[in-house]
Amino acid sequence: MAKFSDQERRLLREIQRDASLSLAALAERCGMAQSTLWRKVQEFEAAGLIRGRVALLDPARAGCKLTVLAAVSLRDHKEETVAGFAQLIHRHGEVVECFATSGAMDYWLKIRVADVEAYEAFMTHSLLRSPHVRELHSTFVLKELKATTELPLP
Repeated sequence: MAKFSDQERRLLREIQRDASLSLAALAERCGMAQSTLWRKVQEFEAAGLIRGRVALLDPARAGCKLTVLAAVSLRDHKEETVAGFAQLIHRHGEVVECFATSGAMDYWLKIRVADVEAYEAFMTHSLLRSPHVRELHSTFVLKELKATTELPLP
């Protein structure tokens, strides 16, 4: 487990909340000198702790109102099947998250689309036509109670 100082935790929390803050604003919020803060950010990036900085869009305003959680079972677990499924997932922007899991299903996908018709088209023409997919179960999200990209820091 990573160990962070109080200042490092404050810095990482602030960056997770708003990566567009200036160095001066971050330094003020974290109680650090700008030069120290800049070095820390560089260290975190070099170490791979900070993987990137992005803008988070509102899904509904971006035309992706519907969220679907899809459980996928593969036809088999041969290397070619797993690799083919991974390629399929990476080709489709509708799949915003994909997890290999233990249990009855091999993968869980988080899919964002405009509406039920868009999901039905994606499911029918992409997922179910794949020779790698044996079974697919879809669950439609009715309400999102919490959505965050912030990690809880120890």
